[in-house]
Amino acid sequence: MAGFRKAERRKAKLRLGITGPAGSGKTASSLLIAYGLTNDWSKIGIVDTENGSGELYVNSTIGGTKIGEYNVLTLEAPYLPDKYIQAIKMAEEAGLEVVIIDSLTHAWAGEGGLLDLQGKIAQKTGNSWTAWRDVTPKHNALVEAMLTSKIHLIATMRSKMDHVQEKDEKTGRTIIRKVGMAPIQREGMDYEMT
Repeated sequence: MAGFRKAERRKAKLRLGITGPAGSGKTASSLLIAYGLTNDWSKIGIVDTENGSGELYVNSTIGGTKIGEYNVLTLEAPYLPDKYIQAIKMAEEAGLEVVIIDSLTHAWAGEGGLLDLQGKIAQKTGNSWTAWRDVTPKHNALVEAMLTSKIHLIATMRSKMDHVQEKDEKTGRTIIRKVGMAPIQREGMDYEMT
């Protein structure tokens, strides 16, 4: 242990989690934030688990901002945490400044994700409680890779859906609106983000 030193403001890397229901603009918002950080589309990469939706925005305009050509890495099932860790390392090695993980939800609830792995172990052993002993270290390794990455990291997460009834202020009619609730991710993931 080296001892105490004077605190100083350092150039910290962003760890941002964006949650919302389907179609709420998580990917588009992530791209705009990433561009705000870099001012260079070529320094942005998307890890796409959403069947090519990460590429929908290239050369389009969002809110007056022309989206340039960014980098994409397609991740397919099984959505093992190790694949996400490898993607983060690949983004660093490629010289990117921001990596967008779109979506981190698959590492938790997708085919081959942590819940899937826990279920398979529990089925073999007959004990769902002790199955977490094998799953939790994999989750912790993914969180550690995200937190120690040398580049900015933005992770989108789907949120559980609910619907609310509201009065439309202009027409006075009742409308049904989708709202996102908690992220579909292991409890506490939101505390890992800056």
